[in-house]
Amino acid sequence: MDVILLKDVKGVGKAGDLVKVADGYARNYLIPRKLGVVATPAARKQAQEQAAVRARQEAAAIKAAQAHAQALQAIELVFKMRTGETNRLYGSVTSSDIAQRLAERIGAEVDKRKVQLHEPIKELGSFPVDVKLHNDVQITVTVVVEPEE
Repeated sequence: MDVILLKDVKGVGKAGDLVKVADGYARNYLIPRKLGVVATPAARKQAQEQAAVRARQEAAAIKAAQAHAQALQAIELVFKMRTGETNRLYGSVTSSDIAQRLAERIGAEVDKRKVQLHEPIKELGSFPVDVKLHNDVQITVTVVVEPEE
């Protein structure tokens, strides 16, 4: 039976895909759980229209991410932090701190989960940090931690 998936189904396909599955699997699992619908001509046409809309939205998102990447090209974020005698910070610079500063710079929200900081920065220095603005757009910003005066 041909089914159009409404949601991603592991091992079967992604939302909007036209897949061929066993009749029982479609009738007993996919359709009752609203994971898919029978691929009638009307449903196929609607799926194609939705795919076109998703493609336009994805293109717009990539374009916006590239514009943000241009704005943040070779950016340097400076954090003034209190330090102890051994130049260790009283606290740390976290991915949410970096995301907040980036958001201030570009005027758009930056998700802290997109800042790829493996562990918080707890010492003075200069650190390269990758920021994934979109699946296809990634930039590297320099985070400089200086002592507070």
